[in-house]
Amino acid sequence: MAAVADTPLLSVKGVTLRYRDQNGIVTATDKVEFQVSRGDRVVLLGPSGCGKSTLLKAVGGFLAPSEGDITLNGRQVAGPGPDRVMVFQEFDQLLPWKTVRENVAFGLLASRTLPKGEAHERALEAIRTVHLEQFADAYPHTLSGGMKQRVAIARCLAMKPEIILMDEPFAALDALSRRRMQDELLELWSEYQFTMLFVTHSIEEALLLGSRIVVMSPHPGRVEEIIEAEQLQAAAGAHPEIAERIRQVLFRDAPDYVI
Repeated sequence: MAAVADTPLLSVKGVTLRYRDQNGIVTATDKVEFQVSRGDRVVLLGPSGCGKSTLLKAVGGFLAPSEGDITLNGRQVAGPGPDRVMVFQEFDQLLPWKTVRENVAFGLLASRTLPKGEAHERALEAIRTVHLEQFADAYPHTLSGGMKQRVAIARCLAMKPEIILMDEPFAALDALSRRRMQDELLELWSEYQFTMLFVTHSIEEALLLGSRIVVMSPHPGRVEEIIEAEQLQAAAGAHPEIAERIRQVLFRDAPDYVI
């Protein structure tokens, strides 16, 4: 059944995530709630260790919530699927023995979304969108870090998923490459209007990329505040004030903090 127009694409309701380590049971997130509408660029922002990446994996279907529900298009997320694809920060997410074109087509073939010929055609189309067509037959070891991340994004676009999940994808890049990739991601979004859930611990990156920002507390991760699109739009040119507000939320329990 098709989703109703005003129904959120993704709904996270009361999600608590726990896992066991050598010291016992760890609570990664505690009763997290937020929604993502179609075409949203929602950023999960919080300090390291607050459960952002764990939560993203749960949305991807790789972890089951200990409590609460995650639904996509009104259906409970019960495992991984081609309607959700992930981009990680590691450059080594590409298969080194496959060319760029083969890497981009891999998800389409593994999920049996398209036959081989059509998969490679769509892969080349996605490679063109990230301006790497001249490297379609190159192998990953010949690419820079930023180029590898563009291939990973092309692989996501080729799948035409309901939502793209991005786990600090630019964190390992140098400052100039990171800013270039952020700008390219916004350009791609302007053209294709895909839905994105993006994890970062950078306030600057969240303000640049997010149409909505979910601010999470330190461990265990809870939603401290959701900064809506209207607030961000109204603050155009006044983002330093929002950045300071976010810092106060993130560090309010600390006697002092360093910017």
